[in-house]
Amino acid sequence: METSKNSNSDSVAINTEKLETKSVVTSENQLEIPLLEDLQVADKPQKTAAQKVIRKTFKKTAVLSNLLPSGSVLAFQILSPVITHEGQCRSTISHSMTLILLGICAISCFFLCFTDSFRDERGKVRYGLATFRGLWIIDGSSPPEDVEKYKLKFIDFFHAFLSILVFCAVAAFDQNVMKCLYPSPSLDAQEILAILPMVVGVICTFLFVVFPTTRHGIGFPLSRC
Repeated sequence: METSKNSNSDSVAINTEKLETKSVVTSENQLEIPLLEDLQVADKPQKTAAQKVIRKTFKKTAVLSNLLPSGSVLAFQILSPVITHEGQCRSTISHSMTLILLGICAISCFFLCFTDSFRDERGKVRYGLATFRGLWIIDGSSPPEDVEKYKLKFIDFFHAFLSILVFCAVAAFDQNVMKCLYPSPSLDAQEILAILPMVVGVICTFLFVVFPTTRHGIGFPLSRC
């Protein structure tokens, strides 16, 4: 009996020592975790000046893109690096295709400013083209009752012209397009290319705010009413 009691006491002592060892190791690991986090934060590489400029450029492009039809901007952003070979433009075909892409996207931005949408009696969204007589529905369904609201106005041409300017600013911020069309600009040209699109974008954004559009065409946010 005494030997069994001694063996039980020895096993209990061994278990308590193991628990104490585990608790010590756990506490040491808990103390080491903040130190590792501090080291990771300290070792985080800082961004270079070029990376900061690129990041700001993408932010400005994103803000300006909100003023344009989403489909035109998306097509330009997808096709631009492919057609230009990431700014290399190895042949005259690539150069010509880049100009064609810019022209098509600019015309698309201009044309889509004359589109509008409304919800019919069933709540389904219908798209149409604004004319001087009202809204011409693309799918051939009946037009809305309020014809005067959807007639073509001077402000529509104004917004279409601003959309082309904003798209030109977005294209000027695209490094692939600029490297293709203007591979080796001078110092003065670099300053102009860096400042002019920003100025055009700010002015156009201000004019869009002062003279807002009431249309909700293709590629623009839909009306809730």
